[in-house]
Amino acid sequence: MKSSVIIFPGSNCDRDMDVALKKFGFKNQMVWHNDSNIPKSDLIVLPGGFSYGDYLRCGSIAGKSKIIKSVIDFANSGGLVLGICNGFQILTETGLLPGILQQNKYLNFICKNVFVKIKNKENKYFKKIKKEVLELHIAHNEGNYFCSNDELKSIEDNGQIAVTYCDHKGNEDEKNNPNGALKNIAGIFNKDKNILGMMPHPERMIDPFLSGEDGSLFFSNLIESL
Repeated sequence: MKSSVIIFPGSNCDRDMDVALKKFGFKNQMVWHNDSNIPKSDLIVLPGGFSYGDYLRCGSIAGKSKIIKSVIDFANSGGLVLGICNGFQILTETGLLPGILQQNKYLNFICKNVFVKIKNKENKYFKKIKKEVLELHIAHNEGNYFCSNDELKSIEDNGQIAVTYCDHKGNEDEKNNPNGALKNIAGIFNKDKNILGMMPHPERMIDPFLSGEDGSLFFSNLIESL
């Protein structure tokens, strides 16, 4: 399976993603944001980081990069597109995913491990993961997901909520909502479930000697599903 990681000025998780993808069997290639075309790929990843220093809305400038047209074409053709953290923000800026990521509720940068509950396994991203709750890592200042009431109804009706913040037992409540996100939303799909954006970083949880292995479940499932 072939994957492509898009690099933007300010990306800081692109190499982490490259390591994770290769560890689980992807033949990964790094693609510069100013390129016009993406090499043949089964998966495109928009990595975490602070593209263009987040000088405007997070992901807003990256969403206008030359490579984005190819990303949108790939997504609209049914290709798998994964956006992590800043990548999630870019996906909302391009309109590939509904809603926005706004500043965290308590106006602070959050960097810690969290638990997330898988809400929909009828997709290639989570299909064969046996666990219901994963421990992953977050590091963001603007991870507070928000959308209109009409968008929320559509997201819920179409099963587009991918993962929500919870405790280790899967309980979803305000106490275990680190950034104030609507409905504890940590990640969402598009209607066809080929696009996934989420704030937690699975690529940071692929080694028990570093932080944990629940991210390994995500990547091993993904390549098996593909």
